[in-house]
Amino acid sequence: MSQFNVVVTDYNYHTFEPEKEVLKQMGIELRLEQCRTEEDVMNKCQDADALLNQYAPISRRVIESLDNLKVISRYGVGFNTIDLDAATENGVVVGNVTDYCLDEVSDHAMALLLSSVRKITQLNQAVKSGNWDYKVAVPIYRLRGRTLGLVGFGNIPQTLTKKAQAFGLNVIAYDPFVPQSVAEEMAISLVSIDELYEQSDYVSVHLPLNDQTEKLISYAAFTKMKKDAFIINTSRGPVIDKQALIQALQKGEIAGAGLDVLEVEPIESGNPLLNMDQVILNPHSAFYSVESEVDLKRKAAQNIVDVLSGKLPNYIVNKAVKEKVKLK
Repeated sequence: MSQFNVVVTDYNYHTFEPEKEVLKQMGIELRLEQCRTEEDVMNKCQDADALLNQYAPISRRVIESLDNLKVISRYGVGFNTIDLDAATENGVVVGNVTDYCLDEVSDHAMALLLSSVRKITQLNQAVKSGNWDYKVAVPIYRLRGRTLGLVGFGNIPQTLTKKAQAFGLNVIAYDPFVPQSVAEEMAISLVSIDELYEQSDYVSVHLPLNDQTEKLISYAAFTKMKKDAFIINTSRGPVIDKQALIQALQKGEIAGAGLDVLEVEPIESGNPLLNMDQVILNPHSAFYSVESEVDLKRKAAQNIVDVLSGKLPNYIVNKAVKEKVKLK
């Protein structure tokens, strides 16, 4: 039996065979918990050497209360559930899976874009309601030659770029952390955020959620966009100010939206977005495919194995922790 305790803080998965397959190389047995609050994590994971985390909050309080904790591995790309500063200060490695669901999310963003522009969902609903008339979706504009603006230009939007360019779209992006050489290699233009709002026919959001990005896309942003623009979000809901989006749609500041994520999930029953024909809503599903889930689970577990076996993981978020830990 392994000397290490590895705990899943919370989950909505039906199987853990991929993780178990990876962890058995160290003889580790996985323990499953369903934590919703900081107190849950502190009480149920007190003996944990490692945490596999989905949505449960891993705050400073939590980290400083778990004396054995060495590594936290996130099921996903984002890491907003974890206090990175606290982890680094306490010598806890934080891992994620940066190449997770690149095709799935970029495909989903492209699908939402195409469905919005071609008004597929609106026409489908009309036909099923007994109205066989394309004019319910007028106007529809040609996709080729228009401009797609990407807010954020990490791995997923770079993957999306190739797909969008195949449809004849001109791609521009806002990302102050991306060098010009990457933009040139991808045949796109890097622009300011205001230039992106003003020039884009379609805006697709690909940002992590943090203090700088929360409600970044405000009502002022929507007023800078074209009246016939569509906004797509497959990243994090709170990046877009919910009330600002509703107001912009009601006032016709933009033409519509394709949203896989929302500021409040699940969506509230009285949310006006539910009654807008020009809005497509999905239940935070862009990440999913059978293959992507298996990849995620294996790679998240491998982060744990790497650290517990004395190595730095391939996917490390808080690189500054290297100075505090003795890992190869």
